[in-house]
Amino acid sequence: MQHWVSMQEYEPAQLAKLVQSALRHKRGATDEASALRERILTMVFFNPSLRTRTSFEAAMLRGGGHAICLNVGGDTWKLEHRSGVVMDGPCSEHIREAAPVLSRYGDLLAVRTFAALHDPAEDAKDQVIRAFADHATVPVINMESALEHPCQGMADWMTIQEKLGSTSGRRFVLTWAPHVKALPMAVPHSAVLAAAAAGMQVTVTHPPGYELNAGILDRVAGWCALAGTELNVSTDQQTACRDADVVYVKSWGSPELYDQAERQRADFARYADWTVGTEHVGPDGILMHCLPVRRNLVIADALLDDPRSVVVDQAENRMWIQSAIINRLLEGAGSSTSSST
Repeated sequence: MQHWVSMQEYEPAQLAKLVQSALRHKRGATDEASALRERILTMVFFNPSLRTRTSFEAAMLRGGGHAICLNVGGDTWKLEHRSGVVMDGPCSEHIREAAPVLSRYGDLLAVRTFAALHDPAEDAKDQVIRAFADHATVPVINMESALEHPCQGMADWMTIQEKLGSTSGRRFVLTWAPHVKALPMAVPHSAVLAAAAAGMQVTVTHPPGYELNAGILDRVAGWCALAGTELNVSTDQQTACRDADVVYVKSWGSPELYDQAERQRADFARYADWTVGTEHVGPDGILMHCLPVRRNLVIADALLDDPRSVVVDQAENRMWIQSAIINRLLEGAGSSTSSST
């Protein structure tokens, strides 16, 4: 059985086929979502959502299927994911039971769970989404986990291809921006994975102490090498953004300051000049952000409202790429090969 848990479990060529499928569907090829008819997607949210829930529901409905939404701690009780624990705390049910039960009710199971931001090594294990993949009997979709947001990354790739045409050799810059609280690294991780798989020159720019996961960067560097491009990491935002075809803005917390909220806020204030404005994007470049975005803190009004901003197109493309992902998982549901174990 095949899951959609991590982009790293696929080859760049496989990912490129998903992008092409989503583009065909968006252009009106209705057969690209044929497998969704009369199918049920069960979504489990440990964290809030606007675009993720709506885009998945819209994809299922447009394809003739249905989506069920469960909010952990709201619609249902809290779920335990650790093995061998005595469940005498706030969790009433273990994923070992919840995942196979929910698998009986639908055709796919999608999960959204954020990083705890206590220990980078623990977050890197991605234990909650992995527990669902281990115990579900239907394909599992990652709607954002501690380590990756693969649906967002693929929507980003699709958007870049729409706007720029060929992605090969184009300059992709992921730039950090300040915030009011520590945020996970799942989106930046998937953004650079997608850019590398698409054959782009990848640059990551951030202040000292905001390094992304080393394993993710190793995979990005490997995919860049396969495409004949390079990964560069810089602490000079202005130079990094110069001549970029794509400026992708995202905030994330410093691993060195996990569980230190006051120090993290002070560090954000130190780098207030990293707010991205019109001067960071060239006349032929595009601005990207996954949303939600805090205006005039992360990105200036003038740039968000500029024609170079494609953030709304990115958000729409979540629906199309997710439809393609669901379609492929359902088409291959009879396969004995698993990509998540």
